Order: sequence, then C-alpha cells, then structure tokens
Amino acid sequence: MKSWPEVYIPTIDSKFDTPNLQLFNSHSRKIEKLPSKKTFRMYVCGITPYDSTHLGHAATYLSFDLINRYLRAMKSEVLFVENITDIDDPLLVRAARDGINWQDLADSQIELFRSDMTSLRVLPPKFYIGAVEAIGLVTTKIEELKSAGAIYSVEKDLYFRVHSDPDFGSRSHLSVDDSLKIFAERGGDPDRVGKENPLDSLVWLSKRENEPGWPSIHGEGRPGWHIECCAIALGYLQPDPQDEYLIDIQGGGNDLIFPHHEMSAAQARVSTGKDFARMYVHTGMIGLNGEKMSKSLGNLVFVSSLMQSGVNPMVIRCALLMQNYAKDRMWSDDLLAQAQKFIVDLTLHLSQNECAPTQDVIQNILNALSNNLDTETVFTILQQWIKDCQNGDIGGKPGELSRALDALLGLAI
Repeated sequence: MKSWPEVYIPTIDSKFDTPNLQLFNSHSRKIEKLPSKKTFRMYVCGITPYDSTHLGHAATYLSFDLINRYLRAMKSEVLFVENITDIDDPLLVRAARDGINWQDLADSQIELFRSDMTSLRVLPPKFYIGAVEAIGLVTTKIEELKSAGAIYSVEKDLYFRVHSDPDFGSRSHLSVDDSLKIFAERGGDPDRVGKENPLDSLVWLSKRENEPGWPSIHGEGRPGWHIECCAIALGYLQPDPQDEYLIDIQGGGNDLIFPHHEMSAAQARVSTGKDFARMYVHTGMIGLNGEKMSKSLGNLVFVSSLMQSGVNPMVIRCALLMQNYAKDRMWSDDLLAQAQKFIVDLTLHLSQNECAPTQDVIQNILNALSNNLDTETVFTILQQWIKDCQNGDIGGKPGELSRALDALLGLAI
C-alpha cells in the first residue's frame, strides 16, 4: 500500500548538542533513555479506516512524528513501519450501516488519512502496510506459533494461548478481572464457549456468511487484529539478530496497551524467543470541551473538517503539541485560538531581519524534547522568545530558528 509523500527535514547545525532521547516506557513505568544507535526500529499502530482522521488519531501520529524527527536529529536512521487495519469487524459494521461497499469505505478513508498526514507534515512510514496485503505474513506467523504449541482451534477459528508467554500481562500491569473487562470492551470474546482461557486471542477467523475471506493454509478467512501487527512489525522491520529486543519502539494510543500491545508482544515473544520492544510508548486520549471524544458520543472533531473551515494545518499541529503527549487532554475553541495567536506571533518575528537571540532557544528546545518530548516547556521557551522580540531584543538568527522548528516540531513557518 502506498504511503504519503516524503517531507523535507532541514539539518540541525552540529554546534548544537542533541542528548539521547528519553521516553516514558509503559512496560517499566519509568522514563528511560534510548541508547545511541545507528538505526532505530519503530512500529506505530495505524487506523481502522472508517472514521479518519479525528483529532485523537492526529495527536497520536504527531507524537510519534516528534520521536521520528528527534531520532533523526540524533543522526540516526529510523526504520518506521505503520499498519492499516483494512479488514476488521468495525469497518464491516460501519459499511453495512451506511449501505456502502466495505472496500470503497476503506479506500476513501485511507486516501483521506494520507491527505491529512500530508497536510500536517507527518513523516511517512517507510512501509505502510494493510492487513489484507499482509495475510501471507500472518499465516506464516500463525504456523510458527502452532509449532510452538501456542495455537488451538475453536470450531474453524484459531486462537493463541496467551499463557504460552510466561510474561503475559507484565506489559499492561492489569489484574485478571480488569483484563477480562477491558478485553470484552475492546474486541475480545472472553465468553466464547470452547476457549481454553477467556483471554486467549483470535488469530484467524474462518469465513462467515456474507463477509470477506481469503484462502490460506488455515482455510478461508481473515486475520485477527493482534497477530496482524505482530506479523507486519516483524516482517517489515527485520529485527537485528544482535539486539536483545526485536524492535526499539512500539507505539500507539494508551487504549492499545491492553489487549492489543500485550497480545502482539506475547505472540512475538513466543514465536521468536525474544522480547518484542525496548520501549512501549503511548499517547493520551483527546477529549472535547470537558468530555471524552468518542464515536459513541458523536463528538469527534476531524482534521479535514477543521481545514475545510479555514484552519491552517500548522495551527492544528501546534494545538495538539502544546500539551504533553502522554496526558489525556482536552481540545477546545480556546486551545485552537491560543495556537492561532501563537502561529501568527511566531511567523511575524521569524520574518524579521532582526530578532531576539536564538542559539540558547534552540539548545533549550532540544533539551526539552529529549526529556520525554516535553513540548509544554518547548512552547514556554518559544513564548518567552516572542516576548523578548517584542521587547526589542536582537542578536538572533531567525532563519536558523525557523529551520530548527521545522526539523524538530514539523512547524513550517
């Protein structure tokens, strides 16, 4: 599946120090420092294409875009893979509700997502892979798990024995009761008769009447959600056999911690014998005017709708980055207005021949970003620089700061 166009990234001058990036690891529940590496492998879970691109989506992909940009500023290569779940129950349900072909719905939403990512200047993944095109990888991964004794059948469907991974549950830190509750809420089937363990996860769904299916050695059917990401990540990121971890960063919203990332990691561990990710990094949820933003409440705000109403995509990007990525946070008209004013003021002072000193500003931005993407501090630094400009301070290099903001924050001013 095609990705979206490449984005030019200006070079950060070598006179600036780029500390190793520290991120909050959901597994250890600590902020940890990434090692110095020539190549980082990052997998970010993509959308199911039936309601793209709402602000929750955008906030997640902007956060991992900052990680991508910072690692490149460290002079590392980033091998970035993102999936798209272009066959799953929610997509089929939405298509049936709206009376349209599920493939047409998926294609239209995927194209809208690409367009939105392009407008927001998100760096594209090297591989953007749909579940359908990865069915071969999925069936091979299921065979590996079967060889490890981790697969069993319920009627014609195949399930993964979660406790074939002795560390199952360690990444999400949930009690069994909480795990069962969340599993049922997020696509699991704990009450299905015939399962060995209520938490065992579906890896292959045999074809149902009036639903799509694909031929495979497991019979006609389609992949489960968790095995899709496990197979795509390992198939396209090509883990380094010398590394103790298969990949460096597994990313997504915090609603993926369980069951999705726990299940994918367990499947990877059982099929390879190695820990899946060095770090599990998760973004907070976006609410609207004090309420949770959700499909069920019907209060989703879409990137495309904001842009159609005349909002500059750089303002959207700015607004979503002004608060820390890991926090659950609110979108509001006031936040949008703050971001609009900030972009206007920043643009004004970056367009002048003279501006306040910039060297320490750029270094302090690098320091803040290295500290778990502390964008709140970054914007405080920039607000102070704007005030210094307004007070008549001079001696800075507006072009140098502009290039740094483009490279690190993706703000093309």
